[in-house]
Amino acid sequence: MPKRPGRRIVFSNGSTAPFFSRQIAFNLGSPMAFSDFLFPQVQHDLGLAFDEANLFGAAQPVAVRSEFQTQLELGAAVALSINTEKARSEFIIAPVLLELKRMEGERLGLFSGVPLDGDSARGLNGVCDFVLTTSGLQLVMAAPLVAIVEAKNDNLMSGLGQCIAAMVAAELMNEREDRLGRTVFGVVTTGSAWKFLRLTGTAVTADRKEYYVDNIGKVLGILHQMVQGV
Repeated sequence: MPKRPGRRIVFSNGSTAPFFSRQIAFNLGSPMAFSDFLFPQVQHDLGLAFDEANLFGAAQPVAVRSEFQTQLELGAAVALSINTEKARSEFIIAPVLLELKRMEGERLGLFSGVPLDGDSARGLNGVCDFVLTTSGLQLVMAAPLVAIVEAKNDNLMSGLGQCIAAMVAAELMNEREDRLGRTVFGVVTTGSAWKFLRLTGTAVTADRKEYYVDNIGKVLGILHQMVQGV
């Protein structure tokens, strides 16, 4: 009887490697993407400690402009009807982040679809949906990188590994620019639901709660607190 093939990882370029050994893929030079990192395996892949806490329960909601509330309600209705990751990203997530930039002013850089190069040898390079910086620059993405935002269509858990890997890459980029010890935050969101994370050194903490777009003042309050580095 022929031997059944083992499970394999399929990379973003179509190449494969045995599922049991991510390190084999590194050694063979197969390109990795952030989406190749899965939760909870990412903890072991990157040597991280994982915990849960009430990270942002005390974050104060911000007052929401009526114009923005109206725009967001329309965008959410359109996005949820189309029900694709792209629609949720364009009609809910991007408008929320633009409103955050309006609140924070020129100190906040907002970047979409940009590559991060943390450590290619460890697979810590790839493209992020959104990156927030506080360098005061918008023409070029520069440290400090303070938050990674990953969009998902309907499953927050499926984005945790990807987001954590991108957070580690951002931390490494900050270190190269002498931003040692800078906390990096992460967000996995479907637009309607938001999950927040924090990376300090090798310790990842996930907020026990999920927050929802129908309480957008609270979501913006958390994002504001993240940008302030609290």
